[in-house]
Amino acid sequence: MQLTQQVVLITGAGRGLGAQIARSFAREGAKVVLNYYKSQAAAEAHVQEIGKSALAIQADVRDKAAVEKMVAQAQVHFDQPVSTVVNNALVNYKFDLGTKKDAANISWEDYQEQLEGAVKGSLNTLQACLEGMKEQQFGRVINIGTNLFQNPVVPYHDYTTSKGALLAFTRNMANELGQHGITVNMLSGGLLRTTDASAATSAEVFGIIEATTPLRRVTTPEEAADATLFFASPWARAVTGQNLVVDGGLVFN
Repeated sequence: MQLTQQVVLITGAGRGLGAQIARSFAREGAKVVLNYYKSQAAAEAHVQEIGKSALAIQADVRDKAAVEKMVAQAQVHFDQPVSTVVNNALVNYKFDLGTKKDAANISWEDYQEQLEGAVKGSLNTLQACLEGMKEQQFGRVINIGTNLFQNPVVPYHDYTTSKGALLAFTRNMANELGQHGITVNMLSGGLLRTTDASAATSAEVFGIIEATTPLRRVTTPEEAADATLFFASPWARAVTGQNLVVDGGLVFN
């Protein structure tokens, strides 16, 4: 299925990387659903910017019923099932060295919050879209990960663990769903310059990344977003269960 034929649901698309992913897919002619949790004004502004091929819908990805309602609404609006899901939502997290919790202070509740946002949220969207994908014998699921679980230079324990679990989820689902024409992959960026989540990052940290990355610059949200297009495109029709690291070569996969 060409990108121009797809309905793409992007979670956490009210701001940051998610909003840029929506712009990238819309630029290539896809219909896009911008899911948001709290960022209503921003999401609606992005829809105005993109035009009639975009729709903003509020839902907490941790709420199965809300996700099912969102997917049904998108199908009615665009008169076709959701074909592609980008699981990008990040629940209540900031990349701030000053506030991260160390091994002695992090709690199970911290882990649980991130696991529910990453894994439970992705399970909810996949299951809500699964029937439509099976009917079309086509589906693309793209989970947003991180290079930190391969190179945990900053021990964001709860966030990194949730993304490691999301990779296992990715590969299990890829193995089961391939028979239905559904691919499931992960795209793992590094620290991006700049999103709401990375806004608290100091210039010093960005400087270290620039100095140690082969491209000698920090990856942008636009660059990470454009890489998601590959997994949804016909060029990736034989690619599933993979983790593509998009961080300028900081981590070799």
